[in-house]
Amino acid sequence: MKRTTNLISCVVGWGEQCLGILVPHTIRKSFTDGITNKLIGCYVDETMQDVILVRLYGKMTELFVDRESEVKSFQMLHAHSRAPELYCTFQNGMCYEFMKGTVLDKWLLREPSTFRLVAEEMAQFHSVQTENCCLSEREPVLWKSLSVYLSILSADKPMPMKDKSSTVTNEVPNLDVLVREIDALKEHLSHIKSPVVLCHNDLLCKNIIHNEAEGHVKFIDYEYTGYNYQAYDIGNHFNEYSGVNEVDYSLYPTQEMQKEWLRTYLEIYKECTGGEALVTDQEVQQLYVQVNKFALAAHFSWGLWALIQDRYSTIDFDFLRYASVRFRQYFKRKEEIWDLTLPH
Repeated sequence: MKRTTNLISCVVGWGEQCLGILVPHTIRKSFTDGITNKLIGCYVDETMQDVILVRLYGKMTELFVDRESEVKSFQMLHAHSRAPELYCTFQNGMCYEFMKGTVLDKWLLREPSTFRLVAEEMAQFHSVQTENCCLSEREPVLWKSLSVYLSILSADKPMPMKDKSSTVTNEVPNLDVLVREIDALKEHLSHIKSPVVLCHNDLLCKNIIHNEAEGHVKFIDYEYTGYNYQAYDIGNHFNEYSGVNEVDYSLYPTQEMQKEWLRTYLEIYKECTGGEALVTDQEVQQLYVQVNKFALAAHFSWGLWALIQDRYSTIDFDFLRYASVRFRQYFKRKEEIWDLTLPH
């Protein structure tokens, strides 16, 4: 533990520069190929008994990520045993406890034994109560986020900024279309009545750690954590079954898989929130409809996010193509999903 303390002291004192001058013989390893931040593990021997994770924020991410809120979320979730320990923050990042386990991929995620664990953990995450906590806003963050994204995209620079193929550029809706579509989305989803709960809001595979030895999964990275629609968090997660670097929407979970996932989720969520353990087919069907409608909103949100990243990020990732993929899937499924009706 003393070695871990030394590593933390270096991070506190030097921030990003510490990565080049840590205590002697420190090993540094890039843990993810993330498309928002850089995550680096620091440890002193190959047994990895003492490890801290150092996350360096991506360029200009402060435009759309509230770092103060992120730290408060991190601390609150740790207090509820839903997050690792946050050791410290510095100007352009933070360092925190390493969670042992396997980072999921889009194949592991499809295993029934694994996706049931994810459903259980999300139910427990959603049932966290934050009374007397720093997270005071209980309004769903979705509409505020979309408004912020639009404001950034409409400010001073044309969209998109980087030189890309005309084919990809033409697949991205213009700003007027985006504004109209958000208004239509808000109107349609206002009738869905999904509960507002504490959500992770970014449950892609690489943010889920599976500890097979202990039989559980845990979520990491809380940049977008906040109150939001229950169905949004689940629908966003279902979208991530299709991957990020090579998106394949044929991998979106089938109705049968979704309903098995949702039944597991509802059993745990009702148990955590004091409801009756019995889950009816009607409850599963209602959540299924809600989730798939809010999955459309998740496509739209990450499409806007990717356009901002295309403008500012220095990470080697084709954000504009990713935006076009998300918007294309949104418009492809929009009519079909909007036609889904809630059970009476």
